[in-house]
Amino acid sequence: MAHAGCGSLATILFLFIFQAAVFQGAAQIPVVSQNLVTDNVSVVEGEMAIISCRVKDNDDSVIQLLNPNRQTIYFRDMRPLKDARFQLVNFSDNELRVSLSNVSLSDEGRYVCQLYTDPPQEAYADITVLVPPGNPMIDARDEVLSEGNETEMTCTAMSSKPAATIRWMKGDKELPGKPKVELTYDRMYTVTSRLTFTVNKEDDGVPVVCIVDHPAVKDFQVQKYLEVQYKPEVKIMVEFPQGLTREGENLELTCQAKGRPQPQRVNWVKVDDDVPSHAVITGADLYIENLNKSYNGTYRCVAANSLGESYDDYILYVYDTAPSTEPAAHDSRAGEGAPRTVDHAVIGGVVAVVVFAMLCLLIVLGRYFARHKGTYFTHEAKGADDAADADTAIINAEGGHTNSDEKKEYYI
Repeated sequence: MAHAGCGSLATILFLFIFQAAVFQGAAQIPVVSQNLVTDNVSVVEGEMAIISCRVKDNDDSVIQLLNPNRQTIYFRDMRPLKDARFQLVNFSDNELRVSLSNVSLSDEGRYVCQLYTDPPQEAYADITVLVPPGNPMIDARDEVLSEGNETEMTCTAMSSKPAATIRWMKGDKELPGKPKVELTYDRMYTVTSRLTFTVNKEDDGVPVVCIVDHPAVKDFQVQKYLEVQYKPEVKIMVEFPQGLTREGENLELTCQAKGRPQPQRVNWVKVDDDVPSHAVITGADLYIENLNKSYNGTYRCVAANSLGESYDDYILYVYDTAPSTEPAAHDSRAGEGAPRTVDHAVIGGVVAVVVFAMLCLLIVLGRYFARHKGTYFTHEAKGADDAADADTAIINAEGGHTNSDEKKEYYI
């Protein structure tokens, strides 16, 4: 045991003398790192870091690793430093690889790989310790919002290194926030982002998500669902009939009302008149039997909640009963085998065309007969003009042949 203790003491003494000689030589000769290489390391606090000192072409020179305080961690495959978190991973002529477990902020700094050549060489590995932020927190100014109002939210990511970045999403749309970064006494960063936006009824139930980006964590987020109040949306649906409303048929309407809070009151009224006395109103449904034209008018469904009221209108126009083309026992209804009918406007148009054509024909015939009647009187006048006296004129007018020779000669 005494002999082993003396051996260890001798080794430490040798290292001390050897380092002193190297440091003295390094102070006199510039350091040229040609064959020695290493890598910087980023590691999350509490995890393990690997430091590798590599030699491209080693000529049996000694490799050692020093901490930021230039204390020897490993000299070849021996660990003089009494810190069990450092463990030898690999040692050969071309590499000295060491692991550091359970890394803390105090381990951050510049580590030195040394190669005892002439002149000695050094390479530096910077260990950066990443500290992830705590769970992000969302704070909303308003728990319940009203349509058209502006609201504000803040998201905070505390105690991280380096500082985190914060993004906002409302549904599938990204919104810009206003970040603020603070450095705390323990060299940690706290980031707060403020988001301001105006809500509408489509935002009800939509999540607002705060996403924290940091090299130490992935998919770090928190969300809050919006609760937006808005006045009712009203729509009247025709349950029956599906086609034209005709005399003798029944009418059934349903009022669909949606709002937040949900409308507690739904009313049916008839604009500028009273609802028919025998109409049946059951909640949001309106039912009228045996329609006739006296029921024509605008029927309105009105829904209200604490934010206001809204309405939708249905204009009822009752048509004449369609002529049946089915046996008397068949009950034809709109949309269910109802006979096809000709539009009254089409019939009126056809009648107008026929009347116009007849008027044109009468005008043409009248003008034709008037022209031929004038020709007849002209022939009578010619008989009177050729007569020598009144008797002869009468005879010529009655078709006499006294002057027949003269007329023949005239026409020739």
